[in-house]
Parts: sequence; C-alpha cells; structure tokens
Amino acid sequence: MVGLPSRRWLVRGVLGAVVLSLLLTSGVLTLSYEEPTLKRGVTSTTPDSETVISSQGWHARGVSLPSRPARLVSVAEDGSVNWTHDGPENRTNWFYDVDPLANGNLLVVNPVGGTTVVYEFDPESRERVWTERFDSPDIHDVDLINGDELLVAGINYDTGQPSNDSVFVYDRTTDEVTWEWEFKDHYPADAADGIETKDWTHVNDVDEIRDGEFLVSVRNMDQVIVVNRSTKAIEMRLGRDDDHSTLFEQHNPTYLDGANGTPTVLVADSENDRIVEYARTGGPPGNGSWERTWTLSGGMNWPRDADRLPNGNTLVVDSMNHRVIEVTPAGEIVWEMHAPWATYDAERVAHGDEPGGPTIREQNATGNATLHGGSHPEEGFPTVPNAVGSVVAATPLPTGITDLATRWQHVAPWLKPTWLPTWAFSILVVSLLLTFVWAVGEGVYQRQRIRRRLARMVGGVRDGLKRR
Repeated sequence: MVGLPSRRWLVRGVLGAVVLSLLLTSGVLTLSYEEPTLKRGVTSTTPDSETVISSQGWHARGVSLPSRPARLVSVAEDGSVNWTHDGPENRTNWFYDVDPLANGNLLVVNPVGGTTVVYEFDPESRERVWTERFDSPDIHDVDLINGDELLVAGINYDTGQPSNDSVFVYDRTTDEVTWEWEFKDHYPADAADGIETKDWTHVNDVDEIRDGEFLVSVRNMDQVIVVNRSTKAIEMRLGRDDDHSTLFEQHNPTYLDGANGTPTVLVADSENDRIVEYARTGGPPGNGSWERTWTLSGGMNWPRDADRLPNGNTLVVDSMNHRVIEVTPAGEIVWEMHAPWATYDAERVAHGDEPGGPTIREQNATGNATLHGGSHPEEGFPTVPNAVGSVVAATPLPTGITDLATRWQHVAPWLKPTWLPTWAFSILVVSLLLTFVWAVGEGVYQRQRIRRRLARMVGGVRDGLKRR
C-alpha cells in the first residue's frame, strides 16, 4: 500500500518538472526574440528601382490592430523607407494586390468594412486619383487592362449555393460588367474537397497574359488555369484538386514565355512553403504536360508571391516571416526587407506588375534550390514542420502529423501575441495542454473524494438554511 502513493507522487513530480521546463524554455525563447518590425535586412545587391510592398494586416472586432498593420510601403534602392500608406483607421481593413501603373501611380486593392475598394494612388501627392467599390468583401486581385477596364478575381463568399465566384471585367467608362466567367459553369459542385462551401474557389489572382487570355489562380482547387476571353474555354490547367504534390493552395502565379514560346508558370506554392516553376511540354494546348523545372524551399512560411526579375533573380513574399526577399536561382538571399504584418504582394516599380524575366531553363539553373542567407526573427531554429518531421521519421508516428505541424506554422502567427515567437508559443500551448490533461486525470482519479467533499459542502449549506 505504501508503494502506490509514492508512484503517484513520482508521476506528479515528473509531470510538474516537464511543465516547468517547458514554461522556462518558452520564457527564454521569448526573452531572446526580436519582434518583427519595418526594417532593412540583407542588401548585398542594389535593386534597380524602388520596391512597393503590401501588408495584409489583421484586425479584431472591426478594429485594425496597431501591432498588425495593414499598409503599403515604398522601399528605396538602399533599403530605406520612402513612405508608408495606411488604410482607414479603426475599421476592418486589408491590403492585397498593388500594381505599378505606366503613369507612375499604383493600383491598390483594399477590402474595407465588408466591401472592396479599388483605387489609383498617386505616391507623390498621397492622394487617390479615382476610386471604385465592389460589393464583395474580400477581393484579392484587380488589374487595369485596355486603359479603362478592371479585370477582377471575384471571391463572393456566397451564403447560398451554387457559388457565384467568377472572374469578370468591369468597364469604368460605362460603369458596367462587360464580361464574366463563372466557375459554376466550368466546375462540378463537388470540386474543392467535395464540398461547395461559402468560400468555394477562393480565386485569388488573375492576369492578362496575352490579348484575351487570362491566367487565373483557383486556390481552393489547387490549380492555375488559362481562360480564353472569347470562347470562355479553359485552354491550360496546371494542377488539380487535392494534387498537393503539384500545388497546394497557391497564390499569385506569373506566366513566363520560355525559349521558343514554351509556356512557363512561376508560382508561390503557399501551403507547401515553396516557390515552384513549371514548363509545359508536348501536345496541343489542352493536352500537354507540365514539368517542374525549379523548386525553391527552406525556411519560408506561407509564401504568397513570386516574380521573376529581369536579372534572373526572383522577388519572393515570405508572408508569415513578414518579409520580402530577392533570391538567386541558387537560393541565396541578396536583398531583404522586413515588412510586417502578413506581407502579401511586392513589386519592383520600374518593371511594372509582371516583370517577365528569364525562365530557369533559360538560365541553365533547373533543379532544387535551398534558401540561404538573410535573416528573420527566429533565425537559428528549425521550422516547426521540419522539427516535427525529424521526430516522426525516427518513430512509428504517422506522417500526417507533419502536415498538421505545417498547418500550425501557418496559423500560429495569427493567434499568438506579436512579441511571442512561434516556437515559444507552440511550447506554451503544449504545456497548457499537458496541464489540462493532468488536471483531468487528477479529477478522474480523485472523483470519489471530490464527490464526498461536494456532498459535505451541499449538506453544510442545507443545514445553514434550516437554522435560518
């Protein structure tokens, strides 16, 4: 009988030591952590023009959070800040796409308070030249084409079915939609993981790649397509729903013309934490195949934009590391700018919206590249998925745990305080879960004693009431 209590206290002691060590580790990591701020990183190369960056930001209960600002930032060639442009104060507010225009102004996509505001912004005067407003609350991308038309990636968040998600052209001169391509006419209702949800396609990007041909990113269906404006036919398709080895909820694809006109797509493969480039080979437009010619990976957290610059480097938005980096084909970071919060889009102003630099094949640099150089607040620590993956590989644990760790790495920054590093937050969550399980276990083990104490308390209350 003496051994059982001793064993129980030994278990309690071990659990207490584990929880305490986790809390201490989280504290040490937090003390050594530098919260992301707007600042210059690596500048071993000098850009040939300023860089404009949009940060999505984050808000709560209708108020934009000061520690998670939505804003535009102009960065000079030396990495200093030219100017910043904030969204409306104290309102739900995002910044998504920002496009340099031929006249030196910027086309800005700014969802605000349940609608999406699109406007031409003059960086010199810091004023809007014109403004359009769409009823959709979360449009990610709008391009100006043919002088006065707006090409819109129309997320609708429909409450009913079928979804009215579409790509459409709005004529600013006539104030009407002159062309529309609805996804429900081209995709079965059970596309996107088999359920037509409120956010069915999450179409997050559209570009005119040639006269009358649109490159469209269908995020929730893990694919990039080319749509013909005249015929409305899907002429090319890269990826398919749930084929996560090709694409996984991608953002901001860029179309490149390779050697001999080879169709090439550079894309931020967001949920796979990598940048990939695909070249199309063989067959007519509808029947060719895609070959992955370049993969950039290592340390990124939910990248959401990649542009090929004329010098052959790639400008990458590393969203949840809150930075923009210029990367060589070999993966070296040669320019870096930290721009919290939740960096979304970046453009080198001199080259317009789509720089269209050389493909990887044209640079004889095909293959896999690992990101190196640069800096970010959690430098020196492995990513959560890599750390978990190493443990899984050495144990009989299911590989699906690594996928959960990847999701956690993307989600955790939205949940944690900005001053708390992801690892410290993760360790703190584990310690709290362990403490909760421990408390539940103690409750189950001590249930008889707890029941007796509650009974005595209830009895005491009853006796007190009777004496009154």
